[in-house]
Amino acid sequence: MGRIIGVGLGPGAADLMTVRAREWLGRARHVAYFRKRGHPGQARRIVQGLLAPTAVEHAMEYPVTTELRFDSVAYNDVLARFYDEWAARLLALTAHDDVVVLCEGDPLFYGSFMHLHVRLSHRVAVEVVPGLPGMVGCWAALGMPMTWGDDVLTVVLGTLPPDRLVAHMQAADALVVMKVGRHLAQVRRALDLVGRLDQAWLVEFGTMPQQRVRRLAEVDPDERCPYFSLVLVHGHGRRPQERGA
Repeated sequence: MGRIIGVGLGPGAADLMTVRAREWLGRARHVAYFRKRGHPGQARRIVQGLLAPTAVEHAMEYPVTTELRFDSVAYNDVLARFYDEWAARLLALTAHDDVVVLCEGDPLFYGSFMHLHVRLSHRVAVEVVPGLPGMVGCWAALGMPMTWGDDVLTVVLGTLPPDRLVAHMQAADALVVMKVGRHLAQVRRALDLVGRLDQAWLVEFGTMPQQRVRRLAEVDPDERCPYFSLVLVHGHGRRPQERGA
């Protein structure tokens, strides 16, 4: 019986994948990846030219994106059926072969692969190839240390209710806001309320060819923000003081 292998592709640049990830891509006979309808999918873009010519591709197209509220019962029901169906289809494939599932960033960090993992790990062998999370590529793009000494790094989602966003931001030393996208204005307002807007950076498509880095305070809150965007606020914790030359 085959296995399910969740392969972390890293933050976006193909040369930031691990050696193990590239090895799996080169020998995979079945490759599955998530995407929106009508789009090739970011994971598939990252591996362009790296798959074996004989690999059979399985595009797992999300049934909904923004048509339903993400916290609604209807949204949860639709996605649950979607993950159930694809878990069954991938399980059937493992009767004869391994199946590689492409995952942006790391497979076990805010990714869709986790929904397959929880449905399949008790039914078939599931392996994970770790990948650099997208936020690592984004703070590398800024070229500044993210955390110092005893700083606590807080990772929050831009989809949180405003009061929870503000509470987490107030308590954070260093801060990463994920899933900014259409919640850009809300994230910007929350940072302004806690007095940290001037310290915040918006990184779009970190490590990818279209990468863009800007101070969040200079970004129009009504601007269309791509899904692959993060907001970063650097920590300023304990460190040995620099001595004069």
